[in-house]
Amino acid sequence: MPLTESTPRLLVVDDEPLVLEIVERFARQEGFEVAIRSSGREALGCLPDVKPDVALVDLRMPGLSGIDVLRAVRTADPTCQVILMTGNATVDTAIEAVKSGALDYLSKPLDFERLRELLVTVRKWIERRERLLQIDADVAKRFEFHGMIGRSPTMQELFDLIRRLAPHVRTVLIAGETGTGKELVARAFQKLGPRRNRRFVTVNCSAVVETLFESELFGHVRGAFTGATEAKVGLFEHADGGTLFLDEAGELPFTLQAKLLRAVEQGEVQRVGSLDSRRVDVCVIAATNRDLRAESAAGRFRSDLFYRLSTIEIHLAPLRERREDIPYLTANFVREFAERLNRPITGVTPAAERLLQQAPWPGNVRELRNIVERACILSESRMLTERELVAAMSTPSPAAAAGAGASSAPPTGGHLFATAQRDQIEQVLREVGGNKTAAAQRLGMSRRSLYRWLDRLNIGK
Repeated sequence: MPLTESTPRLLVVDDEPLVLEIVERFARQEGFEVAIRSSGREALGCLPDVKPDVALVDLRMPGLSGIDVLRAVRTADPTCQVILMTGNATVDTAIEAVKSGALDYLSKPLDFERLRELLVTVRKWIERRERLLQIDADVAKRFEFHGMIGRSPTMQELFDLIRRLAPHVRTVLIAGETGTGKELVARAFQKLGPRRNRRFVTVNCSAVVETLFESELFGHVRGAFTGATEAKVGLFEHADGGTLFLDEAGELPFTLQAKLLRAVEQGEVQRVGSLDSRRVDVCVIAATNRDLRAESAAGRFRSDLFYRLSTIEIHLAPLRERREDIPYLTANFVREFAERLNRPITGVTPAAERLLQQAPWPGNVRELRNIVERACILSESRMLTERELVAAMSTPSPAAAAGAGASSAPPTGGHLFATAQRDQIEQVLREVGGNKTAAAQRLGMSRRSLYRWLDRLNIGK
């Protein structure tokens, strides 16, 4: 049977060469791609390259036992099914195998009809898993709206509002925390409005030097100031007929706000150093993570400009208030980065999904996207596990750092990583009865590294 990308992969681990040879020949006839290894350590070393869908592992081998290999395989890739082989099958053996996560176990000499049944079961499980994951990703696409994804009522109402208002608006104020997608909303307004084929010009109001701001927005004439050797068209004129997006409008210098008001209200701009006004036809969309109403009441933002910009005011909900969207966003990001990185990653494990659901996300959708990207880079299996996500969260993203000041939610990043790592280590220690060597093997680290983690996380003191 010819092998394809969808061919299921079987890893056979046994210290008996004859068993390896017979099982390899049989499994290839059943349509599996087969890798064989003669020891537990060899098997664990090949996991990143082989990425097996199922492993057939001998229970009793020199060095690492079949149970050790089973636990390590399930830790590395929870989606991999493991079948144990043993020449001394007992009730206790079966119980221990199932408790450790084995799909089943086979007695030696092998019953190949029983092995065929198990391989058929695994193949059907793989096909069902891939089908479900494809459905998840396709469902996520169905809830996509001009780059935004949301199934929650909050987001569906937002999408409907944009559809209804986009053909008519001239000014819009979009308020929301960092990373909630304010620019995507602005672009959706433009794409659905009458200016869809005209320029969309973005101004980052927090990144322009105050002394040059007026020149950037309105332009200048030659000789208007030292260094003005040529006339320059401002961004308002550059966007004429299209849309001007003022990102972080709350950072606009107070001295410039009166001129901005005139440009928005009357459609006139005056280049620095010129006595003449120029007519412009621009849709102005402003975005801010500040409360401009409060800023206006405190005298830090012109109230007349605030009321002019907020003819249509849109408030974007933070991700923690629409957690039902997280699975769909995650599925979409996994598909995006798997394609970009050329990795066979198809989704996240249930434990990883729980971790994503519980995180506070001060950096909102941008932070989630960054975390999923880092996890995809770290991943060596077909599913993102809790371990990769915890590692990706260990270094706070710029989005999280920027969003921390705008949210009263508890911190993420290192704190969340430490909590998840502590839980994982304590659980493994309980399962191995406190045996540090066994725990280190289960966790995929050296005994010395484990002791460093125990000390760092204050475990067992």
